[in-house]
Amino acid sequence: MEWLTAPFEVTFVQRALWAGMLVSAICAPAGTWVVLRGMAFLGDAMSHGLLPGVALAALLGGNLMVGAVVSAVVMTAGVTALGRTPRISQDTGIGLLFVGMLSLGVIIVSRSESFAVDLTGFLFGDVLAVRERDLLVLAVALSVALAVSVLGHRAFLALAFDARKATTLGLRPRLAHALLLGLLGLAIVASFHIVGTLLVLGLLIAPPAAALPWARSVRGVMALAALLGALATFGGLLLSWHLSTAAGATVAALAVAFFFLSHALSGLRHRRTRRDPAPTPAPTPASVPAVD
Repeated sequence: MEWLTAPFEVTFVQRALWAGMLVSAICAPAGTWVVLRGMAFLGDAMSHGLLPGVALAALLGGNLMVGAVVSAVVMTAGVTALGRTPRISQDTGIGLLFVGMLSLGVIIVSRSESFAVDLTGFLFGDVLAVRERDLLVLAVALSVALAVSVLGHRAFLALAFDARKATTLGLRPRLAHALLLGLLGLAIVASFHIVGTLLVLGLLIAPPAAALPWARSVRGVMALAALLGALATFGGLLLSWHLSTAAGATVAALAVAFFFLSHALSGLRHRRTRRDPAPTPAPTPASVPAVD
């Protein structure tokens, strides 16, 4: 079993494992709502929309995390404002913000002498370069994400399944939508320097999507997504060590592989259920989590 444990005897791999597990736990709540509401494009736009702030911070020698937070706030405010404009569809607004922020970021990065290095680090991250203070930041981000998820759970649930009902119940859907965007931004900002913006969607979307056919509630999807993300992190780091592949990309690829495996197994399960002649009541579809 040395091949299984040897990589994790190295300190920087241990830190990478902890970082990946924390990122998985942070992404699970936000990713669940992204999957349930069909907001994958928004997640992609948010992740790439961080580039201007990160690029400007790098150019000025500032903190990249602060730059990412500023860009996330701008993206959140922009999406919220455009979502209230009746003449512009939400997809159109998000697409325009996506292109505008990405273009601005590339313009800023092109002013840097280390253009290729900066852009590569932003896109792909470096999970093996995680430091102890990064783990502390991730732990704080996880605490905030859990607090927002618990406090806003009822409003997020109503917003995901029936926005009009959320208004009837006095849950302030616009505020809930803004908080949900903030939760998504928090997950992306906390994760981009670990796996990069191109790969963060792997941990943000793939684990909840893989958990969806098997969980019976929204909280169940979140818990299973966090577990699958942690398994993808462990397996990805293990494969990366033995195959000499990029660690962050391997983790994200394994998370996506879990999604396809999960839905393939779910399809087999449903086919067997249809073949069963026993007069048993049809089970509640696992693909639609119960309201809790």
